[in-house]
Formats: sequence, C-alpha cells, structure tokens
Amino acid sequence: MCPLKVSLSGPKGKNMPAPDPIPPLAPLKRQFLKIMRVAALFSIAIAILAVFLVAQGDTEIRVHMLIATALGVGLSVLLGIALMTLVFLSNRMGQDADAADHRQKDDNDPRT
Repeated sequence: MCPLKVSLSGPKGKNMPAPDPIPPLAPLKRQFLKIMRVAALFSIAIAILAVFLVAQGDTEIRVHMLIATALGVGLSVLLGIALMTLVFLSNRMGQDADAADHRQKDDNDPRT
C-alpha cells in the first residue's frame, strides 16, 4: 500500500475564493410564467386544429381518438415550448457560459 503524501511546507490558512453571486430568479420566473401562459393558449389552439383535422379525415368519429389527439398534440407542443423557453432563459441568465468552450480557434489546427 502506498502511504498518503501530504505537503506540510505549503501556506496554511489560504483564503477560499468567494462563490459566484446568485442572480435574482424572480424576474426570470415571472417571464417564464408569462411565456407559458401564452404557450398554453397556443397549444390549446393547435390541439383544437388537430382535432378538427382528425375529425374531418375520418368517416367514423371516435371520442377516445379525439381526446387522445388533443392531449397528445397539446401537451407535446406545450412541452416543446417550455423546454426551448428554459434554454433561452438559461442562456440569458448566463448559466451556459461556464460550459462553453472559449478557447481560441487555430486556423492551422487540423482537428477543427
């Protein structure tokens, strides 16, 4: 077994770096909820349109099929809008900046 090597000659009592400030989330939350209200109305309109198109194309209208179409289309549109809204708000807040690659691009580098 290898013993643990600890350097005792280094400076003790180093100051820890201060944590990054947490931006206020209340304005972003209000903006997200405002966008989601409009998105809910939009997804309801799209679901109504989908139900109308399904009802027009089928000779035998089944209630269960119309309910499934409305819920499937409406919730899919709402989920897509919610996820894209979170991506844009996260970018605006600066949360994605730490994960980005900020290295300079080299024109002579064959890997790029």
